[in-house]
Amino acid sequence: MNPSVTSLAPDNGLSKPPGKGFLVLYAVTIFLSAFLLFQVQPLIAKLILPWFGGSAAVWVTCMLFFQIALLLGYGYAHFLVRRVPLHRQATVHIVLLLLGVCVLPILPNPAWKPQGGEDPLFRIMGLLAVTVGLPYMLLSSTSPLLQSWYSRVREGGMPYRFFALSNLGSMIALLSYPIVVEPTLSNSHQAWVWSGGFAAFACCCVAVALVSRKGHLAAPTEQEDDTPMPGWGVRILWMLLAATASAMLLAVTNHMTQNVAAIPFLWIVPLAIYLLTFILCFESHRWYQRVVFLPLFVAGLGGLAWFIATQETPDKLIRALGFLALVLFVICMVCHGELSRLKPHTSHLTGFYLTVSVGGAIGGLFVAFLAPRIFNANYELPMLVCASAWVALWRFWRELAVLDEKQMRIKIWWAVWGICALGSLVMAGYLYRAQQTLTGGARLLVRDFYGALRVSDIIESGIPVRQLSHGTIDHGEQIQDPLRNRWPTTYYGPNSGVGLSIKMFQATHPVRIGVIGLGTGTLSTYARQGDYVRIYDINPMVVNIARTQFTFVPQNPGKVDIVLGDARLSLEKESPQNFDVLAVDAFSSDSIPIHLLTREAFAIYWRHMKPDGIIAVHVSNRYLALEPVVHLAAESMGRQTAFIESEEDDAADVFSSDWVLVAGNGGKVFENEPFRSARNEATKRPKLRMWTDDYSNLWQILK
Repeated sequence: MNPSVTSLAPDNGLSKPPGKGFLVLYAVTIFLSAFLLFQVQPLIAKLILPWFGGSAAVWVTCMLFFQIALLLGYGYAHFLVRRVPLHRQATVHIVLLLLGVCVLPILPNPAWKPQGGEDPLFRIMGLLAVTVGLPYMLLSSTSPLLQSWYSRVREGGMPYRFFALSNLGSMIALLSYPIVVEPTLSNSHQAWVWSGGFAAFACCCVAVALVSRKGHLAAPTEQEDDTPMPGWGVRILWMLLAATASAMLLAVTNHMTQNVAAIPFLWIVPLAIYLLTFILCFESHRWYQRVVFLPLFVAGLGGLAWFIATQETPDKLIRALGFLALVLFVICMVCHGELSRLKPHTSHLTGFYLTVSVGGAIGGLFVAFLAPRIFNANYELPMLVCASAWVALWRFWRELAVLDEKQMRIKIWWAVWGICALGSLVMAGYLYRAQQTLTGGARLLVRDFYGALRVSDIIESGIPVRQLSHGTIDHGEQIQDPLRNRWPTTYYGPNSGVGLSIKMFQATHPVRIGVIGLGTGTLSTYARQGDYVRIYDINPMVVNIARTQFTFVPQNPGKVDIVLGDARLSLEKESPQNFDVLAVDAFSSDSIPIHLLTREAFAIYWRHMKPDGIIAVHVSNRYLALEPVVHLAAESMGRQTAFIESEEDDAADVFSSDWVLVAGNGGKVFENEPFRSARNEATKRPKLRMWTDDYSNLWQILK
C-alpha cells in the first residue's frame, strides 16, 4: 500500500506533531541544500577544467552529470517514501548523510587526469561520481524528501512553495559564485568551505529527520489514498515538458558560447534563467499567465528560427545575447508553467519530481551525449525549436479534447490550435532549408566532444582560401593559390609578435618552435629545412583535419611532430624541449583555458625554453584584457614582457593581432630590432591578483 496523506485521528498519547519551529528548520535545511547544490556546480567544474583543456564542453558534461545525479536523488527519495516504512526513512537517510560526510573534502584525485586522445566524457562522469556523487545525490534528494515528510507530519500541508524556496537558494548560489565566492577564495579554499557547508547541512538534515520521525509517530494512522494516480498520458507530458526545458537550456548555452561569444560567464546566464522560471512557476500561479506567455512563446519560437537560419553574428553581441536569453526565458516559463499546472496531489509528490528529473536527464543526454555522436553539425537547437512547439501543441490538444463541445468559443480555440500546428510545420520546413543552405557548401563537417568543425572553401577579400571554423570562431585559413599557400595567414603574419620572434632566431641558427594549439598548422609555415616544430593539441579531430585538409603540416620542409593531449599535461611529462620560441595559442577566440595562463603554467613553459628563448602568448580578445595576467606571471618569475600589436593585411589574408612576448635575461632581446620599434608596454591593472592554479578571476579582466 502506498503511503498516503493522513487524516485526523484520536490522540494516541504520543508527542504532538512539531510546530512553527519545525517549519523554520525544514525551510533552512531545504534552502541550504539548494544553495550547496548549485555552489558545487561551478566550483567542481572549475577544479577539473584544466585537466580537460578548458573546453566549454566540459561544462556541458558537468551539467549532464548533475542532471543524472539529480535523477538519482529524486529516485532515492521516491523509493524511500514509497517503499520504506515512515519510522525507518529517517534512519536510512541519516546513515547516508554520515557516509556523505566521510567522502569530504571534494578535491578531485589527480589519478583521473586524462592520458590524451580519448573521449573525455566518461572520464569526467567517473571523476565527478567519486568526488561529489554521493553528497550531490543527497542534496538533490532533500527537497522532494523533506517536502514529503512535511506533507505527512503537517497532515497534508501543501509543500510546493518549498520547491520555489529550493530554487531561490540555487539562484543565489549560482549568481554569488562569480561575484562573491570566486574573487574571494582560492579553489582549494572553496572546496574546503563547501565541504564544511555540507557538514553543517548534514547536521540540519539529521535534526529534521529526527523531528520528522517523532512527527510520523505522532501523526494519525495511514488510510488508503483516495487520490487517483495520474495516468500515463499526464506523466509522459510531465517528462516531455521537463525534457524540452532542459534540452533548450543546454542547446542555447552551446549556441551562445560557440556561435555568438565564447565567454565563460555565459555558462551561468542560461542556467540562472532556467532556475528563475522554476522559482516563479512553482512559487505561485500568478506569475505564469497564459494570455501573456503563449503569444510570446509563438513569437519567440518564430524569432529563434529566424535567428538560427540567418546566423546572427557577434558584431551585434548584446542584441543577440539578449534575444537568446529572452526566448529561453519564455520557453522555460511555458514548459515549467504548464508543468506546475499539471502537478499532482501531494500523495504523488515524489513520483512527480522523479518524472520531472527523468525528463531533465533525457534532455541533457540528448544535447550533451547523443548530439555530438550522431550529428556532424549543431542541429539540435533547430530540432528543439520544433520539438518545443509540438510538445506545447500536444499539451493543449489534450486540454481541448476534454472540453465540452458546447462550451462557448471552443471552435475558435480549435481553429487557433490548427493554425499554430500548421505554422509549426512551416517553421520546421524553413529551418530544414536553412540548415541545408548553411551546411551544403561545406567541404567537411565533423563533430566530437569538443564541438563541431567545418572546413569550407571561401573567398576572403578577393582571395580564395580554405577555412577551418568552429561556430563563428576562425581556427585558421590557407590561401589556395599554389604560389601563396605557404604564407602565414590570419593571426600569425610576419609582423605579428610570434612571427617577429621566430624570424629573429632564424637569422642566426636553426630553431626549435613549440606551439600550443594546432588549428590548421599555420605557424609551422615558418619552419625551414633543419628547423623543428612541436605542436600540442587536445582534439584528435583537429589533428586529422590539419593533416588531410590543409598542407601546412604535410608539406612542411622542416620536421613537425604533433602531440595529442592537453598541452600542459603533456609538457609536464616531457623532458626539456629547449624551444627558442613557444607560442601559446590554445584560446578558442574568447574562451580562455585559464590553466594555460597561471604562474605554475609559465614555470612549466620555462623548463622547456632555452635561456634566451621567448614565450609568445596570443592575447587577441574582444572582451577580456589578458595582457595584465601574462605580465603579472612573468614579473613574478623575474621575466620581462613586450606587447606587440600588428595591423591587418587583406592582401595577405592577415588579421590584426595582439601578442605578449615574455623573455629572460632582463629582456635584452627586446632591445634589438624589430622589437625595439614594435614593442609596447603590457597593460597593467593595479588591483589584479596573479592567477595561480588555485586562483583565477575573469571578472577582474573584463574590458
